[in-house]
Amino acid sequence: MEHYYVTGMSCDACRVRVEKAVQKLDGISSVSVSLLTNSMVVEGNASSDEIIRAVQKAGYGASIQGTNKDKRSKSENSDNSDYLKDTETPKLIRRLVFSLAFLLPLMYITMGYNMFSWPVPSFFDGNHVALGIVQMLLSLIILFINQKFFVSGFKSVFHFSPNMDTLVALGSSVSFIWSVFVLFKMTALSGGGTGNEEFMDLYHNQLYFESAAMIPALITLGKMLESLSKGKTTDALKSLIEITPKTAVILNGAEETTVPVEEVDSGDIFIVKPGANVPVDGIVLEGTSAVDESSLTGESIPVDKSEGDVVCAGTINSSGFLKCRATRVGGDTTLSQIVRLVSDSASTKAPIGRIADKVSGIFVPAVILIAVIVLIVWLLAGRDIGFALARAISVLVISCPCALGLATPVAIMVGNGVGAKHGILFKTSEALENAGRVKTIALDKTGTITNGNPVVTDIVPFASFSSDELLSIAVSLEKKSEHPLAKAILAYASENGIEAFETEEFSALPGNGLIAESNGKIIRGGSLKFISGFIDIPDSFYQTADKLSNEGKTPLFFEKNGVLAGIIAVADSIKGDSSKAISEMKKLGIKTVMLTGDNEKTARAVGKLAGVDEVFSELLPNEKERIIKDLQINRKVAMVGDGINDAPSLVSADVGIALGAGTDVAIDCADVVLVNDSLVDAVEAIRLSKATLKNIHENLFWAFFYNLICIPLAAGLFSIKMNPMICAAAMSFSSVTVCLNALRLNLFKPLKHNQLKSLISSDNKTIKSNSMLISENETNDQSFIYVDGMMCEHCETAVKEALEKLPFVVKADADYKKGVVTLFTDGEIDEFKIKKTVEQEGYCYSGKV
Repeated sequence: MEHYYVTGMSCDACRVRVEKAVQKLDGISSVSVSLLTNSMVVEGNASSDEIIRAVQKAGYGASIQGTNKDKRSKSENSDNSDYLKDTETPKLIRRLVFSLAFLLPLMYITMGYNMFSWPVPSFFDGNHVALGIVQMLLSLIILFINQKFFVSGFKSVFHFSPNMDTLVALGSSVSFIWSVFVLFKMTALSGGGTGNEEFMDLYHNQLYFESAAMIPALITLGKMLESLSKGKTTDALKSLIEITPKTAVILNGAEETTVPVEEVDSGDIFIVKPGANVPVDGIVLEGTSAVDESSLTGESIPVDKSEGDVVCAGTINSSGFLKCRATRVGGDTTLSQIVRLVSDSASTKAPIGRIADKVSGIFVPAVILIAVIVLIVWLLAGRDIGFALARAISVLVISCPCALGLATPVAIMVGNGVGAKHGILFKTSEALENAGRVKTIALDKTGTITNGNPVVTDIVPFASFSSDELLSIAVSLEKKSEHPLAKAILAYASENGIEAFETEEFSALPGNGLIAESNGKIIRGGSLKFISGFIDIPDSFYQTADKLSNEGKTPLFFEKNGVLAGIIAVADSIKGDSSKAISEMKKLGIKTVMLTGDNEKTARAVGKLAGVDEVFSELLPNEKERIIKDLQINRKVAMVGDGINDAPSLVSADVGIALGAGTDVAIDCADVVLVNDSLVDAVEAIRLSKATLKNIHENLFWAFFYNLICIPLAAGLFSIKMNPMICAAAMSFSSVTVCLNALRLNLFKPLKHNQLKSLISSDNKTIKSNSMLISENETNDQSFIYVDGMMCEHCETAVKEALEKLPFVVKADADYKKGVVTLFTDGEIDEFKIKKTVEQEGYCYSGKV
């Protein structure tokens, strides 16, 4: 995939022309041009020189983004920021200022003097020919100032690709040329006098110099406002780029050296002082601190960091001193990858945008044809040439292909930016669109619905095997596995001093179990179904496994050389916000399905607690993929996962959603990446997609409605006579309206904050009763926090007692049904301590109301 800058585009017809020109080259698989960012993404085997020549032959300019690839990999963000830099608005402002300098005296003559008898120098008073000459000269200067419209417009005609500039150039040129013709006719009629009735009619009704000048001036004003509003749509991406640190403090022995961040290499030791930005991704070697990661995750609460923890570029060290080793630098940092994802997504094309593409390709030629037809029809109807020309010119300057071209990309850009602010990364525009159309969501269990940090709960040895022997077999098998259940067994064995013995011929069968050899003996571990294929399982152990499964635990069977060794049960707790996220999915009319390789009874127990609609258990990775394809009949399906075994399903689903804490394989296969390891953000992604889709529909409606209504009005239908200047103003502001509507997406608020407010406001009785509980101390401040994961009265008590141990909390009242805790405090609240206390009790703190 290669990125290019494209210059000279003025409307969506230009974008379509550039795409068609490059698509004709041999070896090109896809081309996507963004009118919003003047960028082009090309996939294929054609050389850069061929691509640039094709764009130039089409009448535009092109250059590669970041020609020095070494430099680009080292400083990805600087390349990304180049095309976001607003160089167009200053030029448009200068053109507008110079245009107004000459337009004001022109309007003084045409409106002030002619309509309101404002004073002019005595030489010009009553000298209409001289006044006409002055109007001609002033309008000619304005046309020269705005020559870009004429150069681009007529150049595109020679390349058989008329664009918006062509419409402006034709409208203004025809107005000017006709006015010059009328001026010469006036000189023939004047005969030195000014009393001729036909002469005065020509002067007042058929001189269009002010229209010829006003059209490009108003279009320039509209272009400037459009440029400003388009710039706002990229604010989120710009803010991500701007937080990238410019320097880093490298440690060479005991010496501290400040260097540009581009010079930091992987493996370098760097330090981060309190209040400083983390320059690159790294691992903490020494020190403890709280790091503000809100720039990446949207979460305002600082995250504790100590030895072994990961820090990311662009985050802020809030308190302590950190010594770190660089792991990912330049374009490989998490921040750079986020910027690249948002940027690339904005450059791709959403399927809904293809509607406008089909129209834009023929829009300008169709408008020119309509203008010619309007001219001919009015002449045949007996109207004078001046009237017919005015109607034709009005048609040319009121039509707006830009509104069609901007309708989709501006909404996509803002939607992507809003998502990035909240830790939701859409890799393509298609993913952003499809997420809002999802009707079924398939959820992986371990690490997605659950925390993915299971613990050993039961050890049931068989016959002559002791608990230590059973554990020794288990840890010897599991030490080479990456599965979360394996980590639970390894952690338990380490805590109890159980050592593994050497194994060979190790193999893992995804969805089944593990096999290895030790001293010539085969050892196996895995599900009941897997182990029962090799040995006979006693009925008592079937019953034990059944009991453990009904408790929501996963029983793992182990055998050695054909003899059952026993069962180790492992349990994984459901994430605090999973059930709430699944509940919100249902409110959106989405069916929820859980897919897992776990046994049926454990899966159903977890599924019931989480609240999913349907559970599929004991699945292999290929079986998960098959179920996804079955679910896709007549509906769009999303898959949410985090593991290697989820990769096939993520690829097959209409929208693959990977949790940010998942494996690299899952993230690479997904269409949407959630930086925060929470299912709530999957709901946020769907809500944001729906809001973006709605915005695109509004933009497309406005763009089509505007042109369908305004072109007939400008043509003179319904007995309406529209002045070309008014048409030019209407055309200018149509694109601005589309951009401003897209900016409304910035008002999108995360679900959890909206829900918190509704929970509190919808239950004032609960709040009032809570307030009465401490009526003896009415001076205490009252606030509300949201805590996920409370399931019963015991949870309420645990949270209440833990929070009341904090020095600034006088009283705490928890409501597990609402997920809200009412705090009565004395003194300054430490939100960080509240979060830490809640999480230590095993629950999830989601912020204050």
